[in-house]
Amino acid sequence: MKDNKEHSLHAAQDADGRAASPQLSEEVKNFLIDIDGTITEDVPNEQPERMATCAPFPDALATLNGWFDEGHIITFFTSRTEDHREVTETWLQHHGFKYNGLLMGKPRGGNYHWIDNHVVRATRYVDRFTQLVKTTREIEVFKGNESD
Repeated sequence: MKDNKEHSLHAAQDADGRAASPQLSEEVKNFLIDIDGTITEDVPNEQPERMATCAPFPDALATLNGWFDEGHIITFFTSRTEDHREVTETWLQHHGFKYNGLLMGKPRGGNYHWIDNHVVRATRYVDRFTQLVKTTREIEVFKGNESD
């Protein structure tokens, strides 16, 4: 695991003026990126030995390392268990991925719905890494949050 420039958090307050969780600067993105099926082939927990031979998807390494070098936070996450941390970190380091953190134990099965009090932008990986662009899509929101 590598570290890029220091990311300073700024104090935040809730609507009532009470201290809230600190936040990053607007220009720093906090990328959470799945590993299996997103930056390399989909290797199930039951076959961790396949990590030794799979390669990163085209453009994944250059795009993600570029984001890291721009000062964004890269955190990988995976459904692999802690038992697979060493082989996963070894694979990331062997291929030269720059990142700030690795989260293990993501729930398996897909159909994810992320509910958070912070802005969440979800991008589904389909077939290649490119720069992100702004577009409009239909999303599900909590009833009464039409202004979001």
